[in-house]
Amino acid sequence: MRIKAIKMNEKDNVATAIDDIESGEVIGVKNEETFEIQVLQRIPFGHKIALKDISRGENIIKYGEVIGRATEDIKKGEHVHVHNVESLRGRGDLRK
Repeated sequence: MRIKAIKMNEKDNVATAIDDIESGEVIGVKNEETFEIQVLQRIPFGHKIALKDISRGENIIKYGEVIGRATEDIKKGEHVHVHNVESLRGRGDLRK
């Protein structure tokens, strides 16, 4: 098993690709322990992979922090990026 992604924090529901990953590959994800995941879509270097099924409206967590919200259902192993995530940071429309 080749490690091709890193999970930054135990709370994260996404991992970051450290190499280009092709659809259908089974890759290693490194955190405290290494585990395998099958990737469902091509993931470019530096982009995110869902580590679990993420429902529309659910928070995307990286570095142990909320970095955005899913705009559609995302399956475990799918590409997580601007096409299915909206940012929650630096948005004046979300201020209370």
